[in-house]
Amino acid sequence: MRLKFYDVSDRSLIEQYMITKEQLRYTMSPQASIELVKTDKSRHAVLGIKEGKLVTFFVLHEKEGVKPYTGNDQALLIRAFSTDVNEQGKGYATEALQLLPSFVQQHFPTINELVLGVNFPNIAAQALYKKCGFVDEGVNAAGINDELKVMSYYL
Repeated sequence: MRLKFYDVSDRSLIEQYMITKEQLRYTMSPQASIELVKTDKSRHAVLGIKEGKLVTFFVLHEKEGVKPYTGNDQALLIRAFSTDVNEQGKGYATEALQLLPSFVQQHFPTINELVLGVNFPNIAAQALYKKCGFVDEGVNAAGINDELKVMSYYL
């Protein structure tokens, strides 16, 4: 797998990406995320590509986007993380999260923390993030549908 920033030439990959209603309870679709990225320069869409296919998607949000989750100005927020429904259970989310620290260090050299908010009912995602080195330090934040558990990964 490789991680890359979204480019307009990737539009067909985004159009083919499948996400379920259940997933949308916890995350934003790549299509909706791309619309926000177009108008907010502090948001960066990232694609997880495996054998030419988009298997995972997320947004890295810097500056103001991080503030509800941490007081660290050198943090990046991971948001809208998802795996294509047809690619779930193959380890792609884990692989993307394992590649992320070096990707961030390459493209955002001043960043020293990755932070995310995971919905309390989303136990599977919490376990994934913990397995990939994220820690729960007891901080919560307001989410759209549920309260969020804030988790951090220190670079």
